[in-house]
Amino acid sequence: MNIVLIGASGFVGSAILKEALNRGHEVTAVVRNPEKITVHHDHLKIEKADVLDAAQVTKVVNGKDAVISAYNSGWTNPEIYADFLKGSQAIQAGIKASDVKRYIVIGGAGSLEVAPGVQAVDTPDFPAAYKPGATAARDYLNIIKEEKDLDWTFFSPAFEMGPQTSGVRKGSYRTSLDTPVFDENGRSILSVEDLAVAIIDELENAKHVKQRFTAAY
Repeated sequence: MNIVLIGASGFVGSAILKEALNRGHEVTAVVRNPEKITVHHDHLKIEKADVLDAAQVTKVVNGKDAVISAYNSGWTNPEIYADFLKGSQAIQAGIKASDVKRYIVIGGAGSLEVAPGVQAVDTPDFPAAYKPGATAARDYLNIIKEEKDLDWTFFSPAFEMGPQTSGVRKGSYRTSLDTPVFDENGRSILSVEDLAVAIIDELENAKHVKQRFTAAY
């Protein structure tokens, strides 16, 4: 497929980029700073664009088969909440103005339900440092749930998905919709490499159109 990957230079985006290229897809990597992409590949094109500008998004995605967004306004950004929502909505608007229908967005795990009607982000033990970003991703999930025109999918990572749980690509995982996937030890773990596997599997097979899903071991 010919896909656009937004946020391709980040922790999650770079893993998705590698997985997509390894599986033979044509990728247009959309980034603010092209010099951060150090990968060289015959099937890779790098485009500089400001995703806060919906018109720029439309221009770079037109004619493609799908868009994957790993957009992140930065965990240390004091305006992460407002910037994440602004960017996510601009990306969505830009895609809607294009000829592309398929849109996969990587959000947060905070909106997963740890008890009936109780989302992780609203529990007392949720880390305060991640709350603004997690709340923004949760609020964007509620926004995209109202989207009727795009064939969207919203992905929530495992609770333990970061540098400390990464480095290995198993190529296998289990999925759920609105509740976390836990292993036999009660942990929700996934490497970024297998997050990328789950995303490209969804790109190729489209099992969760107009749904949120999550994955872990």
